Amino acid sequence: MLSFNRELKREADKLDLIAFKVEGNSAKADTSLKKIDNVEKRIKPFEEQIDSITQTISQTASKNSTNFLSGLTNLELKIKDIETTQETLRVKITGFEEQIQKISITPLESRNDPVIVLKRDKAMAALTDTEISVLEMLSNEGAKTAPEIKEKVHLSREHTARLMKKLYGEGYLEREAGKIPFRYTIKKEMANLMQKAENNQA
Repeated sequence: MLSFNRELKREADKLDLIAFKVEGNSAKADTSLKKIDNVEKRIKPFEEQIDSITQTISQTASKNSTNFLSGLTNLELKIKDIETTQETLRVKITGFEEQIQKISITPLESRNDPVIVLKRDKAMAALTDTEISVLEMLSNEGAKTAPEIKEKVHLSREHTARLMKKLYGEGYLEREAGKIPFRYTIKKEMANLMQKAENNQA
């Protein structure tokens, strides 16, 4: 009987120990729950801030997307305008090229350029020695450009250009305007007059 009582007491002590541990664990669990509640309370404002930031980012992205699409549309319109302008310029340039080609191919006699008529009294007007030498050179050697004539008469480029412009303007010369530099030719009428003058002197 005493042995049974001791055994019973031993078991009772174990139950007390277990109950003590259970109470201790329960207290720890309560403490942990309180800590978890405190952590959740602290986290909640951050979660709200994160939600607010997420909404702001979403709205900003949507707005930026709309602006980006609008910018693309404007860019496409500008590109189309540039392409239209380029096409217009290309057509104009093509037209100019065709006109230039026609001018280059068309003979001098068939052009609508005003023809300067060489009058006899103007042909007999006083000419400088240099002007006469230029006319004789063109009569004897054929058409020449101003740079070629410059080398022959030993004048400056500007002086030669003025000289040829004067002789052309007064009707002594013809010029081929299809390309630059112009090629000057003495008019047949002037060449004949100079030939007659040489024959008379002979």
